[in-house]
Amino acid sequence: MQAFISAIDEITPEVYEKLKLAVEIGKWEDGNRLTPEQRTTSMQAVIAWEMKNLPEDQRTGYMGEQHCSSKSEPIPNILFSSGQS
Repeated sequence: MQAFISAIDEITPEVYEKLKLAVEIGKWEDGNRLTPEQRTTSMQAVIAWEMKNLPEDQRTGYMGEQHCSSKSEPIPNILFSSGQS
């Protein structure tokens, strides 16, 4: 796990964009398909990089503040805190 965390610290914004595109289209830049393991690992890297480097509202999967129709209070985001790691 420590090796994965260290690798995330080394990802540049350019590499992040390439990983994100590869996950989105299922292929590497050279046209080779991602294996299921590569897709999973790349997606984990994209999400981890975003948590360290992007504000919450710019991260993959961000849905904005959610409200319950029976209450006026927003539903808290229990998956990710808004603070940077």
